Amino acid sequence: MNSSHTASDQQVSPTALGGLRVLDMSRVLAGPWCGQMLSDLGAEVIKIERAGVGDDTRRWEPCAPSPAGDDQRHSCYFLAANRGKKSLTIDLSQPKGADIVRRLAAGSDILIENYKTGDLDRYGLGFEALSKSNPGLIYCSITGFGQTGPYRSRAGYDTIVQAMGGLMHITGESDDMPAGGPQRCGLPVIDLMTGVYAAAAILAALRHRDATGHGQYIDMSLLDVQVSSLAYFGLNYLTTGRVQQRSGNRNPVSHPSGVYTCSDGRVVVIVGNNRQFTSFCTALGVPQLASDERFAENESRVGNALALDTVLDPLFAAAPVAHWLTTLSAAGVPCGPINDIAQVFADPQVLARGAVTTASHPVLGEIPLLASPMRLSATPTRHTLSPPMLGEHTSEVLRDRLGLTDDAIVRLRRNGIV
Repeated sequence: MNSSHTASDQQVSPTALGGLRVLDMSRVLAGPWCGQMLSDLGAEVIKIERAGVGDDTRRWEPCAPSPAGDDQRHSCYFLAANRGKKSLTIDLSQPKGADIVRRLAAGSDILIENYKTGDLDRYGLGFEALSKSNPGLIYCSITGFGQTGPYRSRAGYDTIVQAMGGLMHITGESDDMPAGGPQRCGLPVIDLMTGVYAAAAILAALRHRDATGHGQYIDMSLLDVQVSSLAYFGLNYLTTGRVQQRSGNRNPVSHPSGVYTCSDGRVVVIVGNNRQFTSFCTALGVPQLASDERFAENESRVGNALALDTVLDPLFAAAPVAHWLTTLSAAGVPCGPINDIAQVFADPQVLARGAVTTASHPVLGEIPLLASPMRLSATPTRHTLSPPMLGEHTSEVLRDRLGLTDDAIVRLRRNGIV
């Protein structure tokens, strides 16, 4: 397989969601990530943006360098979450602007929005209003805290939800370690997970509509996603009352685990069972550890982690990362290097999987994009459109979807409606 693939490689194949129309009225990350996934799967996605302003992230650094030397910023944040979409700018505060969205929604299958609870109802663009003219509409609202409950009117951001939903409490070194204390994840993982969950909910709603002809309302909350994603930590508390504490890079349910310092860098190791531990000890040249009663079972290894690491640390420090990766992999022990971002994109496995694609941008030229990780044999994902310029497709959408004449579009522009 080639190390990357381009849009032209994918145009001949059918897509899973071909023919579906999506209005993406969201901004920043969770909603746009959902819309981008649907576009990757073949849906036509029209991104509704504020006239003259656009998605907040269009102005966020860092920005991609422009070969044209233009002074317009092209945010990497925006580029990462909006490929495959068409941009239509509208002033919703003007009745004619809201009416354009209403007409587009009447001919759409899916609408995604992340306005504050009740905001779109003020413009007649809530689910109840739009579903009257389009009973099959699937309407997905994404907010920090959902449409019900005492926090429903609060703004919710990823880091706030990481804190409130327990993720920061279990992330980072323990308080008695250097630099101990709660940490946010390096990526806005709750935004990303909410986007994925929203896409899954939309696909389920499409299945229901195929069977009944009826659309439905989807209420997605960042906090709901975070709490659900506590997984076994959450269930551990619910069944035992035990509150999980931070354990840094160590896996709290198995050992040896975490980061070990080698002579020229660091390696991550996870030993998940007794068989792997026996192989691990043999590979390190200390087979007797496997029969040491302190370490013979996983539970005892977790309880005696510090004593075990006292033996392991000098062994790892005596050889370079490459030695341990080769030795442990040959022994069937899961391990890996701690790559920086540059090393990620040079990794032979990442190259072999085609993790990078390209698209032609009207200003930036040919630009790299992160390919969808979904690998479908019969209906592969596509990356046919680059992330759009602000309002790039306004005239096209109004003409092709609503049948407006060029003169009518000029009047809308003149009045600041689009």
